Amino acid sequence: MARFKLPAFVQRNRRLSWIALAVFVVSALAIIPLTFSFAHYAATAPRGLFGFPDLAAGQQAQGTLSLDTLATPGGFTLPEPWSGAERVTVLVMGLDYRDWSAGEGEGPSRTDTMILFTIDPVTKTAGILSIPRDLWAVIPGFTPNKINTAHYFGELYKVPGGGPELAMRTVEQTIGVPIDYYARIDFNAFVNFIDLIDGVKINVPTAITVDPLGADTKPKNLKPGVQLLPGAVALAYARERHVEGGDFSRAERQQQIVLGIRDRILEFDLLPGLIANAPQIYAELSSGITTNLSLDDAIQLAVLASQIEAADIKRGVIDEQYVIFGRSPDDLSILIPIPDKIRELRDEIFTGNTSLGPLTPGSPEERMAAEAPRISIQNGTSDGSLGARTQDFLAGLGANIVEVRSADVALSQTVVVDHTGNPYTLAYLAQLMGVKNARIIHEFDPNSSVDVEVRLGADWLNNNSLP
Repeated sequence: MARFKLPAFVQRNRRLSWIALAVFVVSALAIIPLTFSFAHYAATAPRGLFGFPDLAAGQQAQGTLSLDTLATPGGFTLPEPWSGAERVTVLVMGLDYRDWSAGEGEGPSRTDTMILFTIDPVTKTAGILSIPRDLWAVIPGFTPNKINTAHYFGELYKVPGGGPELAMRTVEQTIGVPIDYYARIDFNAFVNFIDLIDGVKINVPTAITVDPLGADTKPKNLKPGVQLLPGAVALAYARERHVEGGDFSRAERQQQIVLGIRDRILEFDLLPGLIANAPQIYAELSSGITTNLSLDDAIQLAVLASQIEAADIKRGVIDEQYVIFGRSPDDLSILIPIPDKIRELRDEIFTGNTSLGPLTPGSPEERMAAEAPRISIQNGTSDGSLGARTQDFLAGLGANIVEVRSADVALSQTVVVDHTGNPYTLAYLAQLMGVKNARIIHEFDPNSSVDVEVRLGADWLNNNSLP
């Protein structure tokens, strides 16, 4: 099969890649090869100013496509699929509507949704991992915060690569997965795509009331059972938080929508019609999607993804099994990650031929030693020798003790303070010394002379087995 060669203008025009990602991520691993059709259309379209294709020529009015009007083209051949051997991972981000609507899509926004999509080209398996927006994370260059603020900070402070790049780096560090690409999608693109395929069929497990955005803001009462949802209602169903399970059940509904789109396309054989109407779909969606995935790569990944069976798509949500409920320094509700459990979930989804290693190796002591934090021991008890004895004890377990001194105040309970993000050390010390989660404090300070402070209290004095 001959490989399709993209015209030079496509390589220069980055906006053309947006339609590729619209199909790639929104169709959720069923992925229609719509992008190929658009590239073909652009190569043969009438020429306009400076020889660029006139994309408006012969185009239908926006918003008129439906299941009944999608035409089936003939004589169309797909390119070959992605030929690489390494796993490919894409971070998909939906913007927080409150931020997005306030700035009409222009100002810095938090992420309302973060989902990792992954494809293994060798085993032809795929996975979907949902990340809760309240997950507490170390954001490179900033103080620890909810993971949904990484995009906001990246945009606000104009870090290299902006919000998407900072969000990618934060998720990589938190989940332990290398991320190749990102896609940022606004609400209009999501709604418009679902309306283009005439809705998405969802099996609603329990009765739920949702509030659509836009002109029709009247609440919709969805009864249990299979229902066909239009774009605005599907979005409301995916976003609803005020139900049992909160963000966790919301993440499950988002994955349900994603896979429902996949089923809709395959069940009604919509690929040919969607391909034939690629120019209109481009006009509908391109302004609502940004990505660093090139058009050529998106085409090959789309073809590969269309070959993956539903049974070979694994799903996971970072829910209450993988976090501890806590409060941030400014008293907001947060989810404190349990690193090992999250990595177990990660390894269940990111299996096959992959650059990822197995579950984080080594004993708890070895993991602490691998982080190699500089630890300060501060004695807040009446026993003047407790600091030195604790130093000998922890050093014998591989801890890097750089300071032993008296605490500023007397302490009844031991406190552990993290300044630079050391989850394995915190977990190990907390278990070893009986420190409860409420006494683990995150005070990010990249200029601190130590990484972790262990402030010894009377509980450690009275309950340790030190010589």
